[in-house]
Order: sequence, then C-alpha cells, then structure tokens
Amino acid sequence: MFVKIESRKKIHLVYTSAHILLKEKEKFEALFQYASMGILVINEKSEIMLANNFLLSQFGYEKAEELVGKKVEALIPSRYHHNHTQHLTNYSKKPERRPMGIGKDLFGIKKDGTEFPVEISLSHYGADEGSFAIAFIIDITKRKEIENAVLQQKEQLADINLKIEELNDALEQKVELRTQQLQETLIQLQTSKEELTKALSKEKELSDLKSRFVSMASHEFRTPLSTILSSASLVAKYTETAQQENRDKHIHRIKSSVNNLTDLLNEFLSIGKIEDGKITAHYAQFNIKEMLGVVCAEMQSLVKHGQHINYVHHGEENVCLDPSLLRNVVLNLLSNAIKFSPEKGVIEINSTTKEKEITITVRDCGIGISKEDQEHLFERFFRGTNAANIQGTGLGLHIVSKYIELMDGQIAFSSELEKGTEFIIKFTMP
Repeated sequence: MFVKIESRKKIHLVYTSAHILLKEKEKFEALFQYASMGILVINEKSEIMLANNFLLSQFGYEKAEELVGKKVEALIPSRYHHNHTQHLTNYSKKPERRPMGIGKDLFGIKKDGTEFPVEISLSHYGADEGSFAIAFIIDITKRKEIENAVLQQKEQLADINLKIEELNDALEQKVELRTQQLQETLIQLQTSKEELTKALSKEKELSDLKSRFVSMASHEFRTPLSTILSSASLVAKYTETAQQENRDKHIHRIKSSVNNLTDLLNEFLSIGKIEDGKITAHYAQFNIKEMLGVVCAEMQSLVKHGQHINYVHHGEENVCLDPSLLRNVVLNLLSNAIKFSPEKGVIEINSTTKEKEITITVRDCGIGISKEDQEHLFERFFRGTNAANIQGTGLGLHIVSKYIELMDGQIAFSSELEKGTEFIIKFTMP
C-alpha cells in the first residue's frame, strides 16, 4: 500500500514537471513567434536552428522548414558571404552581446532576391548541445528612406544655401557696382556743378570786365582821341615855315596819343590771350645785360623832362628765360616808373645773376602806393586812389604778374607814399 502511494507521488511530480515545461514552452513559443522583430538562432556551424514568424515574413518565407538547416548565408547577399564568415568566426571566439556591423550598412536578401537594409544585434547562449548565437533583426528600410530623405534635404538645403550665398555675393557685387556708379555720378554731378559755378563766375566776371572796359575805354580813349583831333586841327593852321616848332609840338602830341592808344589796345589783347591760355613761355639763351640795355635806351626817349634811367648789371650775362615776356615785363615797369615819377626824377634798374637765380629790381621816386591799395595792386583794372588823374587802364601790373607766373617767377614790391616804389622780380633758370 505504501509503495503504491509513493509511486503515485512520483507520477504526479513527473506529470507536474512536464506540465510546467509545457507551459514554459508555450510561453517561449508565444514570445518567440509573436515578437515584433526577426529572431534567428544559429549553431556553431552557422546553420539556422530556429526562425520566428516575423523573420519569415521579413525575408519572404512561408514556413520555417525552408530555412532550418540551411547556412545563415542564405539570408545574406552573396557579395558579403566572405566577410560574414570571417566576422562570425571572430564572434565565436569571443561571443558577447553587441550590435553587429557597427558603422557599416548591413543588408539582408529575401527569398525573391530583393535586398533590404537591416540592423542586427547579437547574443549567445550555451547548452548541452553546444553554443548558439541569437540574432535580432530589424528591417530598417523605412528608417533608411527617412535618413536618405533627410540627407537629400540636407544636400538640397546645402545647395540652396550655396545658391543663396552666390546670390548674396552677386547682390553685394551689384550693390557695390551700383554704389560705385552712384558715387561716380555724384562726382560727375559735383564736377559739373563746379564747372557750371566756374562758368557762371567767369560769365559774371566777363560781364563785369565788359562793363569796366566800356567805362574805362570811354574815358581813356576819349582823351588821346581828343588830343589827336585838336592837334591835327592846329597843325593845319601852322602853314608858315617859321611855325615849324609849333607843328612839331602838335605832331609829337599826336604821336604820343597814338602810342597811348596802341598801348591800351595791346594791353587788352594781352589780357585776352592770357585768359584764353594762348600765351606760353618759350625759353631761350640770351644776353640779359644787352637786352635790358636796349629796353632802357628805348624808354629813355619817352621820359619826362629831366628824367633819367640808370641801369646796372652784376654777374653772368647769359641767361635762359623767355626774352619776349621778360622784355614786356620790364617795359611795363619802366613805363609805370616814368608815368608816376616827377620830372627830373631818377629811375634805377638793376639785374643780378647768381648761380641759377636772376633778380631784377626797378625803383622810382614817384607818388608811391598806399597800404590800402597795395593789397589789390595786381588785380585787373585796379588803379590806386592817388593815380586817378594819371592815364592808365589798371591792367599793366596784372599782365606783368601773369607773365612772371608763366616763367615760374615771383614778384614783390615795397612802397611808401611820396617816396617811390621798388619792384623785385626773381627767376630760377631751368
């Protein structure tokens, strides 16, 4: 009786254990078959031992029998077989839980030959039957599509950014070009404005010049013309031989008046040529002592009663200047000295050459120039307040200063009322 009871207990224990194992197997089967990823179990020979339903669906198989017993390479594209075999060998030597093919793109091949990207994690376990590797396989086609789409968008974005940068560069260049063109236009407008202002100023100056010329000419031309007319009438009355002295007197007055008119016209012609830039300096070698001596001799014939011109030269006689311009300068200064000096006065002219410097001075003992008038001495049409009753146009010294400027010279003066004036001219020979 006791033996039977003990046997029953053993049978019950065996039955209970089998039932538990069955339940565990059902749980494993449920977990294995209904997992949401592909699960593959392979042995040490790389043979497929188990494959769940999800994996079969991933690779296009209907039954596990189509894969069980085959090499795992059946699920790998042929071009990767060699590398996979090497990787599996290395993994068998040192098995551990880790992702497979880190940093690499892995692909599986379906039953119909279609390849698709996968992600694989490896694990292992040992049993009495041997060592086994478990591969968890996920189809990452969608992820790759998204990654590729993102990558493509990045590339497109990079292209767009590049195009935007190119457009910005082009726009900046256009802006820079337009700015430069605008600046050039503004400069041209400013230049045009300045030229217009100068033209208006010159026009105004010309109008003023014409007015002053008419005013001056009506006065300066009237006097010599009246003298010529009256002297010519008087000469006609002196018909007797004994009246030759009177005839000569009036003939001299006529000649003097004609010379004054000629000087007036020459001054106006000269100022016009200077303003138009038609007069330039033409340098030449000449004897300055000889030329100034001739000028002084010519002017001596025009001096007032008792006036005398003294000329002295010091230094080298040969110089290089424009002889024509220099002659006109000295003639004008001597003419003024004669005009503004009293009878019996002495006019001194000196020329000195030292190395390449030439200095010419003309000094008179005339009426002098006031301090107020000295500031305007070289302006056109300017005449000193104490020279109102002395014939002249007010152009002579302006022309003198322009001629000296053309020869790169300088003119200065010193003067005192009723004690005379001295002009100092300096040139540097080229």
